[in-house]
Amino acid sequence: MDVSRHESPELSWEMATRDAHPRLSGYVREYTGYSERSAAPLCRQEVPSADVTLILSPSSELELRDTTGKAESTRHTSFVAALHDRYALVQHGGFQEGVEVRLTPLGAHAVFGLPMHELTNRVIELDELFGRGAEELVGRLWDRPGWQERFQFLDSAIAARVARAREHSPGVAWAWRRLRTTHGRARVRALADELGWSHRRLIARFREQVGMPPKTVGRILRFDRVAQLLLNVEEPRLAEIAFDCGYYDQAHLNRDFRDFAGTTPGDFLARRLPDGGGVAVDSDDPRSGPTG
Repeated sequence: MDVSRHESPELSWEMATRDAHPRLSGYVREYTGYSERSAAPLCRQEVPSADVTLILSPSSELELRDTTGKAESTRHTSFVAALHDRYALVQHGGFQEGVEVRLTPLGAHAVFGLPMHELTNRVIELDELFGRGAEELVGRLWDRPGWQERFQFLDSAIAARVARAREHSPGVAWAWRRLRTTHGRARVRALADELGWSHRRLIARFREQVGMPPKTVGRILRFDRVAQLLLNVEEPRLAEIAFDCGYYDQAHLNRDFRDFAGTTPGDFLARRLPDGGGVAVDSDDPRSGPTG
C-alpha cells in the first residue's frame, strides 16, 4: 500500500492506494482511500478515463456541477460515475473522506449487472443500484479501523458479487484488453477481423458490456494516458508526450483536449495542484457552470 500526503495552510490531504487482490484482476484496478481538508471550498476538474469510479463515503457530500448549462448541479455521497466523454467538475465544501474504487468497465458490468450503455455519461447514487444494500456496504466498510482493513473488506465484498455475476463475453474481454494494453492504439476493424466478428457486432457487444463504442474508448484511453503523464511528470514536455502516446502532432493532441477537457494542455498544466492532487478550477471560472 502506498500512502502520500500533502500539508499546507490552504490544503492538506492523505491518500492511501493499493491494487485490488489478484483474484479481481480484470474487474478492479485499485482502491484509493482519502481524507482532505481545505481552507475554502475546492473544485476539481475530472477528465474522462476508461475506469468506472465507485465512491464510498460515510457522509461527505460532493457537488457535481453541470458543464453543459442544461441542468442544475447535483449532490452525491456514495455514487457511481460510469464512462464519460466529457470532463466533470467536482466540489467539496472544505472536507471530504471516502474510498474510491476504480472498476474496469467489465468489472462494473459484473458488479452492477446492468448494460453499461445505460450508465454512460451518468452519475448514479449507489442506493439506486444496490437498494438497501448500499447503506450496509458503506457502514460495514467504515466500521473497519484503517485503510488496509477497508481494502481487504472490499476485496471480499466485490469478489462475492463477481462470483454471482453472469460471465462476460470472452470476445469483448479480449478486445478490451487489447485496447487497454495498446493505450487505445489498436484499430477497431483489426479487432473485429481477429475475432471473426462483423464491425457492427463488435460495436454492439462492446456498448453493452463496456458502455461506449470501441473507437471512442480507444480515444479516451489515449487521452487518459496523456492526462496522467501531465499530472505526474514534474516537468512534462508536451511534444514528447504527444508523440509517445500516439498523437500525430500537437494539433491532434489539442483537439482531444478540447473535446475531452474543454481546455488546452497548457491551461490543464497551469492548474495542477501540488503533489499529484489533481487539477483545480476557480469557482468563478465560467467553466464551473451553474451552481444550482
